[in-house]
Amino acid sequence: MAGERQQVGVKRLDELFAAEPDRLSRLSFEVAGLYFDWSKTHLDQRLIEGFIARAGDMGFAAARDALFSGETVNPSEGRAATHVAERGNGSPQDVDLALARRQRTRALVDAIEAGAFGPVTGILHIGIGGSLLGPALLVDALGRRRAKLNVQFLSNIDGAAFEEAVRPLDPVTTLVVVVSKTFTTAETLANMTSALDWLSTDGVADPHGRLIAVTAAPEAALDAGIDETRILQLGEGVGGRYSLWTSVGISAALAIGWDAFEELLEGAAEMDRHFRFAEADANFPLVAAFADRLYVEAFGAQSRAVFAYDERLRLLPFYLQQLEMESNGKSVRTNGEAADRPSAPVTWGGTGTDAQHAVFQLLHQGTVPVPVEFVTVAESEDSQDPERRRQLLLNAFAQGAALLQGRRSDDLQRSYPGDRASATILIERLDARSLGALIAFYEHRTFANAVLLGINPFDQFGVELGKELARTLNEGVNEGELDPSTRALMARAAL
Repeated sequence: MAGERQQVGVKRLDELFAAEPDRLSRLSFEVAGLYFDWSKTHLDQRLIEGFIARAGDMGFAAARDALFSGETVNPSEGRAATHVAERGNGSPQDVDLALARRQRTRALVDAIEAGAFGPVTGILHIGIGGSLLGPALLVDALGRRRAKLNVQFLSNIDGAAFEEAVRPLDPVTTLVVVVSKTFTTAETLANMTSALDWLSTDGVADPHGRLIAVTAAPEAALDAGIDETRILQLGEGVGGRYSLWTSVGISAALAIGWDAFEELLEGAAEMDRHFRFAEADANFPLVAAFADRLYVEAFGAQSRAVFAYDERLRLLPFYLQQLEMESNGKSVRTNGEAADRPSAPVTWGGTGTDAQHAVFQLLHQGTVPVPVEFVTVAESEDSQDPERRRQLLLNAFAQGAALLQGRRSDDLQRSYPGDRASATILIERLDARSLGALIAFYEHRTFANAVLLGINPFDQFGVELGKELARTLNEGVNEGELDPSTRALMARAAL
């Protein structure tokens, strides 16, 4: 690690601050009510200029234009990536189609709120991966104090997860939202069947009448018994992990209100405009990607830690795990050749001061380099003494300072090496607009990393093999071709 770092001439953080009086102003940005401070990373002007040149060599500007103009940016599947069109920033035809589908979603939300389904007190949202993580993040972050409905999320096929999800819900006044792009996802369909049984057993005369489907395969939803008036269509060009802006977000819209959902889209659109038009050295998702590449490639960092110093953002690390690792956890470049650089690191993290008492030992004194990201919120919504928020923020900022400064001691067990990178995002107020901008920032940062690597962030073939093998095992096929360990495990579990 040290040798690779020396080869690219990376200075210590304290040396960078001493040598660059304007460092903070050059490496801090403010967009859509979010303040980004990347000055505690090892980026300097020379490295940034080198990465800008690399972005030019990799065709970053053309790739970004292709994303926003609706061209094919997912070559392995022959598709555009149209999630930006959901925020009004794609090609005109994609934007028009997204608007039409959003109006249909709005109409269904209005009908529910007007009583078309009778009294509704709860939503059971069934999906997995991108069909659930985004809406769950929105409801948890924005709906804790103002949720209009009790929304429960169900993804795991484990029966215990089902029982936990439905326990707080009244089946007579619950709607079930089933989200699956293909409407063939095994876990989702199994949970839908259990939900229908739950509704029927508890006195709902027409269980299928309580179901809403969100899918890119409306015919499959029709075949499953869901009326076409309750089927919302998802575009083929929107990957699951980019789909919360679409009708996939209906559960969140019902919980936080349609106006807030529109503000979420506008916040994301504001970040879209920044990413699309800002110059390279002032384009924050791109600069953040430069730092990501630096730590993976020059420091040998195999993971990146994200800590949300706000309980409302406790699901953010889980959301980012899928966004970043499913998008860029690839070993093949877009041209079909093997990747010549390490791609996505492992994304992990936790919440606030809890993590300080669990994992920060490794971050301060461990031998593994881990760049750290703090996501903080200046204003709180709770009714507690403001001193609590002050202490929370001071803890976050102190951790960043300690990682940078370190403290030398003759007692090596009490010595902190310092020079450990961190970045901080400070959100003035956590609302729908700022959350939309934050999520869009991470999306564009992920895309920028992919361009710098020359890989396709929009397919996910790596998730298929295990699912395919599970299906064949369920059908009793190919058991004889399994390794001895797997056969023994199946035998012990009486499968």
